[in-house]
Amino acid sequence: MDLTGARWRTSSRSGNGECVEVGARDSRDPAGPVLVFAPAVGRAFVTAARRPTP
Repeated sequence: MDLTGARWRTSSRSGNGECVEVGARDSRDPAGPVLVFAPAVGRAFVTAARRPTP
């Protein structure tokens, strides 16, 4: 998959280069592997991540 046109975004809460960018790449290794999700899967992941833990 060609990701050269991907728009990578880093969280405003990131610090010291230790973060995962939207688009799921390691900001310390921008040429490294990426995780690609279908839009519905990405939305489900974000929804689940925002849910408070019981």
